[in-house]
Amino acid sequence: MSLQDDDDEINFRTRKWVRPEDLNANGTLFGGSLLRWIDEEATVYAIIQMGNRKVVTKYMSEIDFVSSAQLGDIIEMGLKATAFGRTSLTMRAEVRNMITRVPILTIERVVFVNLGPNGHPSPHGYNTITYARDRIPEP
Repeated sequence: MSLQDDDDEINFRTRKWVRPEDLNANGTLFGGSLLRWIDEEATVYAIIQMGNRKVVTKYMSEIDFVSSAQLGDIIEMGLKATAFGRTSLTMRAEVRNMITRVPILTIERVVFVNLGPNGHPSPHGYNTITYARDRIPEP
């Protein structure tokens, strides 16, 4: 379960611009849109870390919406791997306003499972975080 990552901070790598189609009836960012963006970003991260295009979201812990985003805001999403299991990867997710750094949402645990050719959980063989592209699976 060694992660070998010197940085305890979450890396904010993806940014989104809040547009009119992302708003709810109150004129703020619709939570469903934000969760879709997080799940997509976490899926890409899981694919890279586990070296397999066939990964699925298994679990999301309590989702804590601490503030909202408005039309025109730029938000940034960050993920941090916290544990490798035999067939899984657990991460923490945060979203914040890119300009003000005000937190918008936190999810303490997002778990992805690596799937084999039969669609069942399969060992991925990793226990460290990578930032290299050598784990990206061939098409």
